[in-house]
Amino acid sequence: QVQLVQSGGGLVQAGGSLRLTCAVSGRPVSRYPIAWFRQAPGKGHESVAILNWSGGGTYYADSVKGRFTISRDDAKNTVSLQMNSLKPEDTGIYYCAFDHDGVGSRYEVEYDYWGQGTQVTVSS
Repeated sequence: QVQLVQSGGGLVQAGGSLRLTCAVSGRPVSRYPIAWFRQAPGKGHESVAILNWSGGGTYYADSVKGRFTISRDDAKNTVSLQMNSLKPEDTGIYYCAFDHDGVGSRYEVEYDYWGQGTQVTVSS
């Protein structure tokens, strides 16, 4: 059984930084695609960053390239999302997600296990 527990997030002014962490139990984070999705108010899930994605290496949505960094700590079995230069449009609920089948796509339907979600609010 895989479990994901998220920490971090909160309220920050535009231009600030936040860090989200996803602690994974049950499988090693080094071997599976793990993604961060976000859901803005009134919208669907958007993939923000993916480790071990189908295209090789790391994926970032165009909207966050150069500002967000996804990384993993194999010793702690965690995956983090460092978010810098935050904008009001980054506001939403952020979820980490685990793909047990190893597909590593950008689509939420491919992910089998999800964290509980963390609110990120960026004020202008």
